[in-house]
Amino acid sequence: MSQTASRRRKVLAILAAGAVVGVGGAYTLAAWNDSEFVTADFASGSFNLEGSTDNATYTEHATADAAAEVFTLTTDNMVPEQVVYDSFFVRLDAATTVSGTLAQPSAATATGAVADYAYEIAAIDPTATCDATTLAAGTLLGSADALDGANAATNTVDLVAGDGAAGTAVQLCIQVTASPDLAQGQTAEATWEFVATSNDAS
Repeated sequence: MSQTASRRRKVLAILAAGAVVGVGGAYTLAAWNDSEFVTADFASGSFNLEGSTDNATYTEHATADAAAEVFTLTTDNMVPEQVVYDSFFVRLDAATTVSGTLAQPSAATATGAVADYAYEIAAIDPTATCDATTLAAGTLLGSADALDGANAATNTVDLVAGDGAAGTAVQLCIQVTASPDLAQGQTAEATWEFVATSNDAS
């Protein structure tokens, strides 16, 4: 091989190597990067149920010991087959930020002559009179042939939160019917629990 040919081959090899390096350099320059970032803050809301016997003065009745008293004037002198009605109102308080639903998930806690009284409880319009007509047209939340009977309904009623104010009131119409076999001098006591569950916030 002549010296000229050998030198030309070295030059080509160097140029080829340079071409490889040149391609690699161009690739590195083309690999640009760009980024975007997001951040978020999280805080819990508030959900609290309060109740009233007159739809005017509301307070919390969070335990059975603190239960609101209904039927205070109508049930001390009952006779067989007598039917009595009374109301209890519930709403979400002003600090509540999400709406929810209300249910009566279990039978009443009752003592005494529990078999002598049947009950029905339905959600009705907050401005309606609690009676047989409005109860029948309302959303039945619970009923049983005895005060401690199993809850017969699985319905719920909406609880609507206010915007910086208390939510829309729900009237619970409670009907209690004395048995035709009601004996004299019998007493009974029942405590019903109503449970509010929040919706997913949107």
